[in-house]
Amino acid sequence: MPLHTIPTESCPAPPPGSRGIDEILAEARTRLRRLDPEQAHLAHRGGALMVDIRPAAQRAAHGTVPGARAIERNVLEWRLDPRCPARLTEAVDYDLPVLVICQEGYTSSLAAAALQDIGLHRATDVVGGFVAWRLAGLPALGPALSHHTPPLAPPVTAGRTPH
Repeated sequence: MPLHTIPTESCPAPPPGSRGIDEILAEARTRLRRLDPEQAHLAHRGGALMVDIRPAAQRAAHGTVPGARAIERNVLEWRLDPRCPARLTEAVDYDLPVLVICQEGYTSSLAAAALQDIGLHRATDVVGGFVAWRLAGLPALGPALSHHTPPLAPPVTAGRTPH
């Protein structure tokens, strides 16, 4: 996520055939049946594998979903691909329902689409991520949201919010 905004007119012309992150995110989400936090909670309770892809420092600072499996984004596909020798014991077949959660629901969409690319056709993500999970009052372990914490702004997009 950008920490500051750079005016579009100062950006270089993109190479032919390239796509911006807004386009990539939108395309990824067309393939997902994204779940709101309440739906995700019910699916997780019903046996879906909840995977938290946030870095350890972010989980420590903000909390976690009880029962979620922490698999950082940089190793996600290797841990969940049933054909990979580095897979987790849960990654036994391609019908595994996987719910990916990140902090705000952006990276998780890209990660869930990548899991679909390796054949996990039931992979999806949680709309709004862990922030929305916490705001919905769902079970969480670790630091609680502060009433003085300002709302998190989405990444700067081309005039639209990609939720």
